[in-house]
Amino acid sequence: MRIMGFRLAGRRCKLTELLCRLTLVGAVMLMLPAAASAEIRLIAKTIIPGNATDLSRLDDGLGSDCNLFGGISGIAYTGKDNLYILLPDRGPNDGKTNYLCRFHTMKITVAGGTLMTSLQATTLLRDEMGRPLVGSLAALAPTAKLGARLDPEGVRVTSRGTICISDEYGPYVDEFDQQGKRLKRFPVPARYQVQHPDADPELERKRNTVGREPNRGMEGLALTPDGRKLVGIMQSPLLQEGGRKGTNVRILEIDVANHRTREFLYTLRDASTCVSEILAVNEHEFLVLERDGQKSKGPPFCKIFKIDLARATDIQQLAQLPVTGVPEGVAAVTKELFLDLHDARFGFKAGEMPVKVEGLAFGPDLPDGSRLLLVTTDNDFVVDQPTRLFAFAIDRADLPGWQGRATTQNVPR
Repeated sequence: MRIMGFRLAGRRCKLTELLCRLTLVGAVMLMLPAAASAEIRLIAKTIIPGNATDLSRLDDGLGSDCNLFGGISGIAYTGKDNLYILLPDRGPNDGKTNYLCRFHTMKITVAGGTLMTSLQATTLLRDEMGRPLVGSLAALAPTAKLGARLDPEGVRVTSRGTICISDEYGPYVDEFDQQGKRLKRFPVPARYQVQHPDADPELERKRNTVGREPNRGMEGLALTPDGRKLVGIMQSPLLQEGGRKGTNVRILEIDVANHRTREFLYTLRDASTCVSEILAVNEHEFLVLERDGQKSKGPPFCKIFKIDLARATDIQQLAQLPVTGVPEGVAAVTKELFLDLHDARFGFKAGEMPVKVEGLAFGPDLPDGSRLLLVTTDNDFVVDQPTRLFAFAIDRADLPGWQGRATTQNVPR
C-alpha cells in the first residue's frame, strides 16, 4: 500500500504550507571548516519531527492504525536517483501493539552543506499468503485477523530492486518484492532461534537456554557489493553464549544463490555494549556500529569500527562460544576504529547524537569524490523526539578497498 504525500500528525496542511514546513525541517546548513585530506567530515544533518506521519493512509493512532513516521532501524541506498529505503522496527510501545510493519522510500539529497529529505512512498509488508506482518510480540502464529509477527531491523536492496530484511524476532532473513510481499526466507542455523517464544520477554528468557536474547536478535544486515552474500550480525551474544553478559557476537554470512553459510566471531568492547548495524565496504570488509545501552553509565559510547573477515575463522562448527574470550585456535574478525560519533570535533550538543543510532548506508559519491555515509537514529515513535539523519564525507584514502555496488534498475516508488 503506497500513497504519495507527507503530513504532520493531527494537522491537515495545504501543499504550500507543507512544502515550507519540509524545507524548514528537512535542511540544516552547516558552516564547517575545511578539513584535511583523509579526515572524516560531518557535512550536513537534519531532523524529521517525531509527529511527522508516513504515507500509509492509516488513521492516527498507536496500534495497527499507526501512521507515525519513526522508529527507523535501518537505511539502504537503492543505487539510483538518491532514493533510499528506510525501515521502521516493530512500532510504538515496544511490541505491545499490532503495528503493521512497513518500509519507506525516501529521496535524500546532500549538497552544499544541506541535507534534504522527501518521503516518496510507504509500503506495508505481507507474508507469502498476503497476510499482514505485525510488530506485536503476541502474534506468535498467523490467523485470519492477525498476521505473523515481524521485528524488522536491518535492510538492504538488491540490484534487482528486491528488499532484504533481517527480523529480530526469529532471527530470520527475508526477501520482499517492491510491493511488500515476502518472496522467500533464507535459512538461519537453529542455534540462533529460541524454541519457546513468548509474548513476555522475561518469560521467554526463562523458558529458553538456546537462541537469541529477547530484543537482541539480528540487528544489522549487509549485502556485499557483488550481491552474492548477505551478512547479518547479532545485537548481542546468543543465550547459550552469555546473552547480555557476554562479549562474543556471531556474524552470519549467507550465500544468496546456494544458501550455504559461514559464521565469524566479533568481539564487543565489553558486555555493556551491543551491535546496531553492519555495512559492506567490499566482499570481506565491513563497517560495524557498536554502541552502549540506554542505562549505561559513564561517557557515551557509539563508534563505527571497520572489520575484516579475510583471516577470520569460520566458527559454524563451534556449537557454543565462551561467554568472554576468544576460543583457542579461533581468529576473530580484525577490528579497528573508523569513526567515533561522539568525537568533540563534530560539535554535537547534548542529546543531539542520541543513544539509539541504528542505520548506516553509503550513498552516491559527493562532487569532490568523497564517499557519502548516512547515519540514522531510532526515536522509538516518541512524538517529542525527532528522527535524526547525519551525512559524513569519507575521504577515499580512508576506504581504499571500497567497491561500488551494481546500479538498481527498478526501485520502489
